[in-house]
Amino acid sequence: MTTRPSPDGHWLSERDFSERLLYSGFLLLVGVGYLMALILLYYTHQGHDGKPGLSVEDIAYSYHGNRSGTRLEAAIRGPMSAYLGSEERQEIVAWLSDGASEGAFAAKIEPILKKNCLMCHSKKAGLGLPDFSTYDGVRQVADVDTGMSLMSLVRVSHIHLFGIGLIVFAVGMIFRLSCLGSGIKNTLVVTPFAAVFVDIAAWFLTKWDYHYALVVVIAGAVLGLSLAAQIFISLYQMWLGRRPSQCSLPPRGGAPDC
Repeated sequence: MTTRPSPDGHWLSERDFSERLLYSGFLLLVGVGYLMALILLYYTHQGHDGKPGLSVEDIAYSYHGNRSGTRLEAAIRGPMSAYLGSEERQEIVAWLSDGASEGAFAAKIEPILKKNCLMCHSKKAGLGLPDFSTYDGVRQVADVDTGMSLMSLVRVSHIHLFGIGLIVFAVGMIFRLSCLGSGIKNTLVVTPFAAVFVDIAAWFLTKWDYHYALVVVIAGAVLGLSLAAQIFISLYQMWLGRRPSQCSLPPRGGAPDC
């Protein structure tokens, strides 16, 4: 048997009680926060294809758009469908199909929007959403749906790169103290960073070609699974693992005896 010390001489199971509480609290918060992000992702993107549930097509419509329809139609058939009745929704779709004229807007569409949408979609609401209180405001979303704009992608991307990058780094700093073979540990440390990069790159590729939506789904799943593995392994070794003074490894870097 050969032995290999931890990065600073102590494995997770050997940390003092207060330090393990600190690490555990952070890991649990990150885990719950990631689950909340998945729920938000589901309700933000589901329904764009007109079907219940989240699908690859929903992701494609979010970034590439539905080039056969308008942004307004995509919204009222997808995430905003719950705010309109079936007849009201069909009335708006028919208006869009007929050319979205200003006369028909005042007679048929404006009352529907005032009743269901202006609480959020107006300048007074201050939410930064399209303004549905005027014909000109609605006309801006009555064009062909090309998905998220490039500027929106850049804005969201830089937030995700900084935010998720810091979270993955912090979780990795704790996970590096786990007692695992070098190959497994190094793979799990690197995988979340690679997944984030591929995921965000695939957003831009999906904007160009909707087929890359599948890459977005796969990269997101890899990120979630690798982050979950780091969290579960770290928590297990902190509280349920054995407490060796060193992590014993068999010859040639086999699995550690911890």
